[in-house]
Amino acid sequence: MNWQTVLYEKVDNIAKITLNRPDKRNAQNHQLIVELDEAMKEAERDEEVRVIVLAGAGPSFSSGHDMSGMAPEGGMAAWRMGSESHRKFEQEVFVDKCLYIRNLPKPTIAQVHGYCIAAGVMLACMCDLIVAADDAQFSNPVSRLFAASGVELIIEPWEMGVRKAKELLFTGDFIDAREAHRLGMVNRVVPKDKLEEEVMELAKKIALMPPLALSLTKMSLNRTQDIQGYSQSMSCHFDVHMLAHGSDEARSLMEAAINRGVTGAKAFSEFRDEKFKES
Repeated sequence: MNWQTVLYEKVDNIAKITLNRPDKRNAQNHQLIVELDEAMKEAERDEEVRVIVLAGAGPSFSSGHDMSGMAPEGGMAAWRMGSESHRKFEQEVFVDKCLYIRNLPKPTIAQVHGYCIAAGVMLACMCDLIVAADDAQFSNPVSRLFAASGVELIIEPWEMGVRKAKELLFTGDFIDAREAHRLGMVNRVVPKDKLEEEVMELAKKIALMPPLALSLTKMSLNRTQDIQGYSQSMSCHFDVHMLAHGSDEARSLMEAAINRGVTGAKAFSEFRDEKFKES
């Protein structure tokens, strides 16, 4: 387990996996996504592990996908946006690896603090439970930033209802931990200095449950969502997401940003707003 971007530790029957790019606010580059997938599979294979906790090192849980992938020398610019190779990459890396976390047979808890943005929200919501520190801030500004239809898995309507999801996706605004709790997206809000303690106490309580019964209960609850259309809605949204990536609007925005050397979510947001203020 020679991972560089995730930390893995086992405490009794609990596996704690920590995103470990604190200097980047745990922005998810390709290496982190692959190593996180490997760590999750290690926890699933370990018969002693009954609960998995997912946390983030440093000041935030995750600021989303790593924007440095926009650089001309590689990453997102290495293929034509919306192309077949682009679609295959996003399906395998962003969609399949996320849904694996949602569907693995052991209960998972997201331990969220600081910023949880776009792909960070997507990742946290793949977990069965979310415990948030009182400083947590949630946002999905992808439509605003990239002229694309949100991130690869549009989980917001399932987490908070369609009308509030529309407001957040249309504006890219943040909601704090208490509002996320009120909407049903977060299970508990706790003081930041008590976050790890509270999460581990919850994990220990769940770890006392009969593992097979817990696994079957999780499977049944996920199937209930699937019967309501969860899996189909994710698949349909991904199609729309990729279509948006290939639009003239998205391509012109990306090309203009790359040509100007825009990197980082804040800079990209300012660049996009500047463009539309001029319209």
